[in-house]
Amino acid sequence: MTQEPELDVLLETERTFPPPPAFADAALYNDPGVYERAAADPESWWAGWAEELDWIEPFEQVLDWSDPPHAKWFTGGRINVSANCLDRHVEAGNGQRIAFYWEAEDADQAGPEGRKEITYAWLLDQTQRFANVLRGLGVGKGDVVGIFMPMLPEAAVAMLACTRIGAVHNVVFGGFSAESVKERMEVSEAKVLVTADATLRRGNPVPMKSQIDSALDELPVMKHVVVVDRCGTGPPMKEGRDLDWAGAVATADPVCPPEPMDAEDPLYLLYTSGSTAKPKGIVHTTAGYLTHVTATHRMVFDLKDDDVYWCAADIGWVTGHSYIVYGPLANGATSIMYEGAPDYPEKDRWWEIVERYRASILYTAPTAIRSFMKWGDEYPGRHDLSSLRLLGSVGEPINPRAWLWYHEKIGGSRCPIVDTWWQTETGGIMISPLPGLTTTKPGSATVPLPGIEAAILDSEDKVVKVGAGTLVLTKPWPGMARTLYREPDRFVETYWDRYGRDTYLVGDAARWDEDGYIWIVGRIDDVINVSGHRLSTMEVESALVSHPSVAEAAVIGVNDEDTGQAIVAFVTPRDGVEDGPELTAELRQHVADRIGKLARPRKTCFASDLPKTRSGKIMRRLLRDIAAGKDLGDVSTLRDPGVVDSLSEQINRDQ
Repeated sequence: MTQEPELDVLLETERTFPPPPAFADAALYNDPGVYERAAADPESWWAGWAEELDWIEPFEQVLDWSDPPHAKWFTGGRINVSANCLDRHVEAGNGQRIAFYWEAEDADQAGPEGRKEITYAWLLDQTQRFANVLRGLGVGKGDVVGIFMPMLPEAAVAMLACTRIGAVHNVVFGGFSAESVKERMEVSEAKVLVTADATLRRGNPVPMKSQIDSALDELPVMKHVVVVDRCGTGPPMKEGRDLDWAGAVATADPVCPPEPMDAEDPLYLLYTSGSTAKPKGIVHTTAGYLTHVTATHRMVFDLKDDDVYWCAADIGWVTGHSYIVYGPLANGATSIMYEGAPDYPEKDRWWEIVERYRASILYTAPTAIRSFMKWGDEYPGRHDLSSLRLLGSVGEPINPRAWLWYHEKIGGSRCPIVDTWWQTETGGIMISPLPGLTTTKPGSATVPLPGIEAAILDSEDKVVKVGAGTLVLTKPWPGMARTLYREPDRFVETYWDRYGRDTYLVGDAARWDEDGYIWIVGRIDDVINVSGHRLSTMEVESALVSHPSVAEAAVIGVNDEDTGQAIVAFVTPRDGVEDGPELTAELRQHVADRIGKLARPRKTCFASDLPKTRSGKIMRRLLRDIAAGKDLGDVSTLRDPGVVDSLSEQINRDQ
């Protein structure tokens, strides 16, 4: 095949999928002129969305971009996030509307407590009470509150309570280690931590409070810990510091007026991985972020009053912040919140949930989709999924084969798929189809949303019209991160210095195709240079996964004396497929056929799974360390630590 000069990509598919006519006719956005109108006056476009929120004091200026990259949105305005997510819906007479159908992992054994209908009125009551608990613990406007929780309604309450009083929440994913929690609490100087005694994982309580107790003793700024009793494990409680959630909330004042917040006041900080080992504390502010997630949630998911929406992420990640809590609640949506694993007690648990609650929108990650493919069609086939009308993908590029399986086996070939691209730093969705407008291509995130402007630049910093290069964002947007917590210089250096301080460096490689569609092909540092040819890791992974014997694959580059770098592939075969030299040879030839001989993996390692966090994210840095024979340190927080030993043994056999 002909190689593109700067970045070799092969993410093509001959099939396209226009919106089904009935879907398009009923869609909120089915006029293609929306893109042109937003591009002609983006400030008016975003102001229109902001004006749909309830303001305590109206904003005076939409955007101040006088000192790039330091944007200010909706200056002069004052607003409260919790009031927009809760109070206005209750005051409009929708207090009994269901905000969340909450499903416990052990729902069938837990009786009435295993499945709850969480109303907007209940959320408002609990949020006001817990806001007063926080105030009683000395938390005020601008103070940081840590949240380390399972997927419980109380996690959303804790976040909303912070916004009620102007505190800044710092949520840590519930699967992280004690050291990770300690680091994030220490750097942010959190005064209070909200946690649980334990979280259920495949039917077993996994300690949370007792796991982090020793770390908490090393945090002098942290004065109090509030503990939700999820599993009845009775963790030790330190007198004077630790409080029981239920008791504290039950006795709290039920009225807490929302604090008027300046539009640019910090809303939350969330730590994300950096190119170094030190996490970056992304800071999002109040009005711009809320405007962005409210708008994109409604546009991208074509949200209707009767939808039952399920974002199957975790509140601990930005997807959970934006599209479980703030976007859906601001829009008055009814959502599903599921606590547990997708394969417990059986591999059809998700499809049982879709059927039970008649979910109409499902938003999940390619990692989950690939797992479902591996498990087999029989599991979704057991259930009535006819309530689904729209599917979404988030977190990483989805390969065409997984896209098509999702479309056919879950969506019944009738549901549009919105493949969304965005980041923790962007706050909300940036590139995505509009399901009533966009003809989709499996594997492509398609085009920037109305009001968003992106470009692809080549190695000489010139704009690419058709072809590959580095993705950048060329105009400010309301949900953009404002800084890194206590690291303003690092913020500018990481995202804004490369192309001038008015152009945001995404960090992803991408290409425009001939139809003006964007294909995200992986991180800039996930490009492998083989004999001078730059190959995207996702390109090779997509080729591997297109083989009928492969369920999942990840590739990395390793140093090679002859070619500069060589490709090492880590592959999970489909159930019933035997690995070994014959499959290795087949895969090498398959990649050569799809991309070219240069892309053939030098080595292929097989395992029943890949090293993943408990949220399902593949730990590519760990794969690099395995290939390099480095000390891997503590891997106990992985979903299945045993796969590391299996892969390491295969690597070591060839050393």
